[in-house]
Amino acid sequence: MALIQSDIVGPLAGAVGLGFRAGLAEALLAAETTAASFVEVAPENHLRVGGARGRRLAAATERWPVVSHGLCGDLAGAAPVDEDLIDALGAFLRRHGARWYSDHLCFTHVASAEVHDLLPLPHTEEAVARVAARVRLLRERLGLPVAVENISAYLRAPTPAGVAALDEPGFVRRVVEAADCLLLLDVNNVYVNAVNFGFDSDDYVARLPLERIVQIHVAGHLVQQRADDGSPTLLLDTHGEAVAGPVYDLLARTLARIRNAGLALPPILLERDHQIPPLPVLEAELRRLQRIVAQSRGPTPGAVEPLGAEAVGARDAGGT
Repeated sequence: MALIQSDIVGPLAGAVGLGFRAGLAEALLAAETTAASFVEVAPENHLRVGGARGRRLAAATERWPVVSHGLCGDLAGAAPVDEDLIDALGAFLRRHGARWYSDHLCFTHVASAEVHDLLPLPHTEEAVARVAARVRLLRERLGLPVAVENISAYLRAPTPAGVAALDEPGFVRRVVEAADCLLLLDVNNVYVNAVNFGFDSDDYVARLPLERIVQIHVAGHLVQQRADDGSPTLLLDTHGEAVAGPVYDLLARTLARIRNAGLALPPILLERDHQIPPLPVLEAELRRLQRIVAQSRGPTPGAVEPLGAEAVGARDAGGT
C-alpha cells in the first residue's frame, strides 16, 4: 500500500483537538492551558481573509498544529473543477504545514449551483469511479494525501433500475480503495446512521480499512423523540449538543480495534459548531476523550470499560 497511516499521522497520533470556530476562537486563544493539542479549520472560511479573523488564525498557528477539513470540494465531481480554489487551497495548506487534507464523501452542487449542504451519493460503482477520479485529481494538485469523511444522512440516494447498490460501509471502503486515499472516520455519523437506518455500528467499523484511518471526528447529535413513549425516532447530526454516551463508547471500541491491529491511533477532533458552550464545558469533553485514548493505549486495549451510567443499555439504540 502506498499510504502508510502512521507516517502521515506522525506526531498527532492519539492527539485530541478542537474545531477552531469563530464563536470559540477568542476564548480558546485567551486560555492559558487547554486539553486541545491541535485545532482544525475549514480553509474556505480563511482563504484570502485578513483582519481579525486572519490575526486569530495566525495566533492559533503559532500555538497549535493546524489540520484542514474542507466544506465544498464536491468530491462527487458534479461541479466543474475550480482551479483557482484548488490553487488557493494548496497555498493555504502549505503555509500551515498540513500533513493531509480532508473533505466529505458527498455531493454539494446541483446544476453547477452550490446547495450549502452535504448530500448523500448513490452507493454504486459509477459513483465510486467519479469520486475516486476527483480525489486523485485533488491529491495531485495539492501534493498532499487526501482523506474522505463518511457523512450522516437521512435518506438514501436512489439507485438506477438494474444497478446493484453497495451498503454504506462497502461503499466507503470501495471509494477509499479505488482512490487510494485516506479515511476521516466520523464516529458520530456512523452512530447516527446506524440508529436511523437500523444497522450495527461496530460491524460498520469492522468492515472499514482501518489502516487508512488518518483522523476521527466526534460530535453531538439531537434526538427527536416520540411523544407517547419518548423513544427515539430520528437522530440529527447537529454539532450543537454534547457528545452522547453511546458515541464515546463506539469511539473507545474503535480505538481498541485500531490498536489491536497494530496501527497508530489517529488524532481525534471534537466538533462543536452551534450552541457553543463556555470553554470549560468543551474542555471537560476533551479530557474525557483523552481518558479514552489513554485507556486504548493500555496493556489490554481490547477490554474497554463502560464509560458511564448514561451508556448502560443505550448502545446503539434502535436495534443497531
